[in-house]
Amino acid sequence: TIKGRGAPRSQSMSIRISFDLSDKDLDHFRMIMRQASKNATTLSEAEIIGAAEDLLKEVDESKVPDFITERLLKLRVMTSMLTDSEWQLPTEETKRVLSALAYFSEPEDLIPDHIPGLGFLDDAIMVELVVRELKHEIEAYEDFCEFRAREESTRAEDDEVSREEWLSGRRAELHSRMRRRRRGGRRRSSTGGKMKTPFSIF
Repeated sequence: TIKGRGAPRSQSMSIRISFDLSDKDLDHFRMIMRQASKNATTLSEAEIIGAAEDLLKEVDESKVPDFITERLLKLRVMTSMLTDSEWQLPTEETKRVLSALAYFSEPEDLIPDHIPGLGFLDDAIMVELVVRELKHEIEAYEDFCEFRAREESTRAEDDEVSREEWLSGRRAELHSRMRRRRRGGRRRSSTGGKMKTPFSIF
């Protein structure tokens, strides 16, 4: 679908392009992600995070369409979830995020990154799918960051309650919510059994 609004030649014009991924398309991306996750088992957590950060740096230094940039920047949230010592992401969720980031440590993309304009399109699509898969983890972390910033701006330096004390309660609450929502979000089959999300890479 292509949508645009007419404008005088002296003004800029934006065009909206959207497309749907079929089950066959999703199967293709799922296969690629699973292979990437398998290949990434030889990499350390630092190497996987480093590969994602290298991609972000490359995007920052390239002329990339805004719609691709907006999606790829969501990678920064995922890497922060792993490196933020105050968030203390549990082991199970850490493995999920690392598995999701595995694709971005692959040396070969579906679309080579050097192709102008479209080089990061496959990365952007994969980020979009991964963000949906990690929706509850990302929401919990963003809520934690907002809570932390708000508390930092209102608490006095001589507060009798330590930083870790006021962080720990909210962190535990959000970790619990994250897992509860993830379990509740899984669809159930006609026989009552649990099913994975449409694009499950775990």
